Formats: sequence, structure tokens, C-alpha cells
Amino acid sequence: MISFNNKAKQFLVLIIKLLIVSGAFYFIYSHLAHNEKLDWSKFISLLKEKQSIGNISLILFLTFLNRFLEILKWQNLVKVIREISLGEASKQVLGALTAGLFTPNGIGEYAGKALFFSKDKAKKVVFLNLICNGIQMLLTILFGIFGLLYFNANFKVITTATVGVLFGALTLLLLILFFTKKISIKGYSLEKLIHKINEIPKPIHRKNILLAIGRYLVFSHQYYFLFLIFDVQLPYLILMATITSVYFLASSLPSFQFLDFAVKGSVAVYFFGLLGVNEWIVVFISTLMWFLNTVIPVVIGSYFVLNFKAQWKS
Repeated sequence: MISFNNKAKQFLVLIIKLLIVSGAFYFIYSHLAHNEKLDWSKFISLLKEKQSIGNISLILFLTFLNRFLEILKWQNLVKVIREISLGEASKQVLGALTAGLFTPNGIGEYAGKALFFSKDKAKKVVFLNLICNGIQMLLTILFGIFGLLYFNANFKVITTATVGVLFGALTLLLLILFFTKKISIKGYSLEKLIHKINEIPKPIHRKNILLAIGRYLVFSHQYYFLFLIFDVQLPYLILMATITSVYFLASSLPSFQFLDFAVKGSVAVYFFGLLGVNEWIVVFISTLMWFLNTVIPVVIGSYFVLNFKAQWKS
């Protein structure tokens, strides 16, 4: 009976692995093949025209560096539980990314990483992943707000009064959070969360912040260099302000990882349209960014999913 149960469990795990990987490849193919905004003949023609060893090397290097910095962030944070190698950190980050492909805002990534640890460490792993993603989101908000202000100062998308109202609302929200931080809901409160964050050694926090800043700069400048390669000639500050604004607004919208390029692409089309950039160029670049930073890591992560052995033990 025990042998039968073990075999049934192994079979179920295999089916889940195959569903995750096949589902990932299906969604990738579906959204690349059936995107009506993509004129593939024009896209391939332009890529051939713009291809050079320098351009390809730069973009691929930034693609690698973007995910490598994320792996270093996770390796650094998980020291709170135990030391892991760079290879193990890579396996956990890329495998979890694949597992979270179908979930809103990559929530499945949290469960994916937890499965690499014993059951008693699950809550700690989820919390550390929250810290890992949280600092990236805070940077997206911070750079995005400054980008929006600079963009708005040049193009007057919204009135000064509206900007004032938005900042007033943000200030009010922060005040509410401050004065209600001790209020507990089902044993959880903002004060307890801050206390748990402070339990993590400061050197780990500092390194996490530095790596997150590096990753943000790499990611945003990869977008910037792609626009230059596609002959979009705009002042650096305007182009970067638009990129940071797009990422801020797109990240505020609930979406799935496999729809990421569609969400960011839609927001980007509006903002870059105000700058006079052709819509199809914006769509192609957004799709290329998604392919480089999501599809390629997911393909690699699929290998780790298929070879995954759960550490989920009591």
C-alpha cells in the first residue's frame, strides 16, 4: 500500500510538472503567434537591418545581468534561513518564475520557492520573497513618480491641480497607515511587519537595496538601448522618464506574467505616442523585452521544474 501511494504521488508530481511546462510553452506560443499588432515580416526585416554583433551582445548581456542580479538578491536574502550556492539560487528563482507564469502578478512564484525548503520554513520563504519583490516595487514607484512628474512637466498630460490632489491622497494614505500600524487583523499588523523586517540583518538589507537598484537600472536601460537601436532619437531624460512612467503604471495594474508584454505594451503605446514614436515600434520593443526577460528565463526554468525534487517535509 505504501509503495502504491508513493508511486501515485510520484506520478501526480510528474503530471503537475508536465502541465506547468507545457502550459508555459503554450501561452508563450499563443501570445507570440496570435498577437494581431505584430507584423512579423516587418519585425524580422527590421531585426536583420539593425542586427550587429555589438547590438546583440549588449542586449543579451543586459538580459543576463537583469536576471543574474535577481538571483544574487535571492541568494543574499535566503541567508536568513541557510546559505545556498549560486546554482541553487538560480534553480529556485528560474523554477519559481516558471511556476508563477499563470498566476496574477506572479503570486505562484512564492509557492514555487517555498517548495525548495522544508515545510516549517515555508512562511519565512514567502516573507523573504515578499521583501525581495517589495524593494523592486518600491523602486518602480519611486522612479516612476519622478518620471511621471518630469514627463508631465513637459507634456501636461494632467493639470497641476490633479497632481496636487494625487499627492494629497498619497500623503493621506501614508498618514492612515502610520496611525493604524498597531491595529491587528487576524494577528497581523503593519507594526509586526516592520518588526519582522528589522529582524533581518542590516547588511543583508543594504545589499538587497543595492542589487535592486542595479537591476532597475539594467532593466530600464535595456529598454532605452532598444529604442536607440530602433532609431528612436529622443533626449535621454525624456526617454527615461517615459520608460519609468510606463513601468510604474503597468506594474500598478493586475496582470499575469504571460500577459506582461501586452499590459506594458498598451501603456507604452499611449505614452510613446505622445512623443511621436510609431506604435508598431513600441509594440515590437515591448514584445522583445518580454521575450528576453520572461520567455528565455522561463524556458531555462522549465528544465529546473522538470528536474524538481520537493523539499516539502514536516
